[in-house]
Amino acid sequence: MQQSTIVSPLSQQDLIDEYFMEQRARIMDVAAFLDRLDRAEEQNGNDDFRLVAMRRAMHELVGNEPGRVERVQMIFSDQNTDLLDELDRKAAYGASVR
Repeated sequence: MQQSTIVSPLSQQDLIDEYFMEQRARIMDVAAFLDRLDRAEEQNGNDDFRLVAMRRAMHELVGNEPGRVERVQMIFSDQNTDLLDELDRKAAYGASVR
């Protein structure tokens, strides 16, 4: 993976001042979603490939290594490049079945 060499014209403090509240709300949305999963009467989705991908992506987010967006994008991307004989579904699932 090639790291971006584009430098932001904003300082870290400028970025925090501008975007913190928006990102905080997104994290709260994810926390609420995970809490709803925990409270579900039937606990039958822990091995669902979408939830597994989400957990892998969240693990990437807490690291300090640059390039998180590319690694997270690849977690949610279908790595299969084989052509299908016919369309197998009309809607994407948002994560790859591995």
